[in-house]
Amino acid sequence: MAIEAPISKFKKDNFRISIGICLAVAIVFAYDGYLSKYEWSKRYSFYKEQVLDNDGKPTPTMVFNQKSPPFFVGAAVLLWVYLLSIKSRKLIADDNELVFNDSDRIPYDSIEKVDRTYFDKKGFFVFTYKDKSGKEIDRKLSDRTYDNLGAVLDHIVAKIT
Repeated sequence: MAIEAPISKFKKDNFRISIGICLAVAIVFAYDGYLSKYEWSKRYSFYKEQVLDNDGKPTPTMVFNQKSPPFFVGAAVLLWVYLLSIKSRKLIADDNELVFNDSDRIPYDSIEKVDRTYFDKKGFFVFTYKDKSGKEIDRKLSDRTYDNLGAVLDHIVAKIT
């Protein structure tokens, strides 16, 4: 029986919040950079201070407000694409190994120890395993990265003991 641990809601929500912040900042800077020059604008005083009182030459702040919005929108798009790419990732604890993805598999017989000291308090555990070359590697799994990690931990402990 395989136990699945999908990418956590915490991680997905953080990406959504970051996308929202990037878009909000892009809107605010675009408004200040492009729409503040009109007298009906609520930010006309900003335009007056940054351009008109400076002999018609925009200050570095105004130039930043005019040039940065496309970069913030681009960052939001990149974050959204990355969110879509990791949305379906999951950790699978099957009968023989832990499967992170097609190329990253850890057999249970290579796992030497599991340190779950901080799992109840801080939500992570560390396990030590030997890779194919015989080198010991510590790997940390956190509940901020994967949901259903408690069941995966119990399954790992049951398989290695």
